[in-house]
Amino acid sequence: MARYRRLRFAEREEISRLLSMDRSMREISCVLGRSASTISREIRRSGPRRETYRALRGQWKARRRARFRRWGKRRLRQHSVLARVVQEKLRLYWSPDQIARYLKKTYESSTMHVSPETIYTYIYVLPRGTLRQELIRCLRRQHKKRRKQGHSQKGQSSQLEDMISIEERPAEVADRSVPGHWEGDLIIGDARRQSALGTLVERTTRTVILIPLKNKTAQEVRTCFAREAKKIPQHMRLSLTYDQGREMAQHKLFTKQTNMQVYFAHPRSPWERGTNENTNALIRQFFPKGTNFTHVSPREIKRVQHLLNGRPRKTLDYKTPYQAFQELLH
Repeated sequence: MARYRRLRFAEREEISRLLSMDRSMREISCVLGRSASTISREIRRSGPRRETYRALRGQWKARRRARFRRWGKRRLRQHSVLARVVQEKLRLYWSPDQIARYLKKTYESSTMHVSPETIYTYIYVLPRGTLRQELIRCLRRQHKKRRKQGHSQKGQSSQLEDMISIEERPAEVADRSVPGHWEGDLIIGDARRQSALGTLVERTTRTVILIPLKNKTAQEVRTCFAREAKKIPQHMRLSLTYDQGREMAQHKLFTKQTNMQVYFAHPRSPWERGTNENTNALIRQFFPKGTNFTHVSPREIKRVQHLLNGRPRKTLDYKTPYQAFQELLH
């Protein structure tokens, strides 16, 4: 059976042109390779008279129908209690992931369970208005449009060879009971996304290492990250948690050089490297978006590293990362 295809705008323009030539439904259907009933429905939807059909208006109405079809079938549209709970948590600035986990733990009924992506879709399919704007402002990134989820903005890929998932990471890493486990990332620089700054953050002491890079290639990242990692005492470099960016394609060689096992977070899951993500936000105070790191000297980068590690942190009972790291060393 042939797969159904919705009418395209070019086909609607052809319908409009053929109607102006007083062609019949059968003739138009033969020209377009569509059934006569499809042509007839398309024309009826635009008005009672075929002379009034316009392609642009037909395209607009088709998009509006598709939008309301998606909106009407959403679980949060069908269950008002679930929608109310989700909206209450969003107004408390909970993330969709936190809300989804809360619902699963709190309610036994599956009708009260939704995925984070369902919550995102619910927000962005809402008709334009006050409620949509309010809920978007409650999201951390506050994007006006939902970004496609097939590929991340950093070009993450699950095709890295022999990568070990974060699910296999020892429990001691998650509860921070043992120091020496790090998280890594790149901070992208200029608008052309050609420059970058490497970051390593120790999960227990929040010690940060900033790594100057000439480019974002896998070889450059592996070489520079390994050089900095080998300066750390052996018992304080046990593992590295990273996203699935292609810049870590040489992770096996990195592990061989440093004895640090690399674990990979799930795609589009920055909360799995929360320490690194929060630290990157602190670094942006010194290097705001748009910074071209090729114009920033290594001396300036290390100066910022020193400032960050010498700053008291509430999570460390107002010790500095330097102090916490030294205590663990001795």
